Amino acid sequence: MSIAGGLPRAVDRAKATRCEALQIFTKSAGQWRARELPQDEVALFRRRVEETRISPVVAHNSYLINVASAAPALREQSIVALGEELDRAERLGLHGLVMHPGSYTTGTEDDGLRAIGRAIRQLLKARRRHRVKVLLEHTAGQGTNLGHRFEHLATILDEVDGSPKVGVCLDTCHLLTAGYDLCTEDGYASTFRDFDRIVGLDRLEVFHLNDSKKPCGSRVDRHEHIGKGCLGLEPFRRLLNDPRFTRLPMLLETPKLETPASKRRSDVDPWDARNLRTLRKLIGTV
Repeated sequence: MSIAGGLPRAVDRAKATRCEALQIFTKSAGQWRARELPQDEVALFRRRVEETRISPVVAHNSYLINVASAAPALREQSIVALGEELDRAERLGLHGLVMHPGSYTTGTEDDGLRAIGRAIRQLLKARRRHRVKVLLEHTAGQGTNLGHRFEHLATILDEVDGSPKVGVCLDTCHLLTAGYDLCTEDGYASTFRDFDRIVGLDRLEVFHLNDSKKPCGSRVDRHEHIGKGCLGLEPFRRLLNDPRFTRLPMLLETPKLETPASKRRSDVDPWDARNLRTLRKLIGTV
């Protein structure tokens, strides 16, 4: 949900849309600089979350952050920025901070993965009392993006010594375009069997539910409305009725109206409402 008008407005929009869980950015996703969070805004946000009983609430980190970079200046800037985002999430009482692992750019894949792990370990060590978790998002694998194989996530987890403060976010669009075929019953079963063997289902904290404009194995990240893309409805039906995932939050990152949230008359984006209705109709239909 958009935080236009202040962080508490995101909770209002979620409540109006009948959301049970929520994801926000705590700052502009495309800028390094972040405005200070006034204490009264933080207090109102936390109060609105408690009043609405929306849970969990997670944040997504800035798209600029790349702790896997082989360029020392960018990597250091990214580590500082990621630390600031963890601090903001902690102040807001969030469950976790979803992060794209990063891109190895001019380095190597292995060097990039190790760099990600070292950065997270360093940040968590300096924040021993923080409760907020780092949630590694499985990626589509565009370019030199890391995290598109389960083995990548396992390597990063090894680098943080299996810290319980590090979990995983799986995105349905990313899974498909990274080559994990959720569309067939056998493909769905083998995907989560492999994830459990390589990473562990106990590490899975949240799903992003998005259809995909691009086909399996394309390694192109283009989200689509539920049931309108290359995934179709069946993978979502399986997920929503899979007893292993009953208690896990599932968040939409599907396209929204082009009109900015701050300029709409209603807090409800009709595309969000439509996608949620489509998903809820699938519950109990297996």
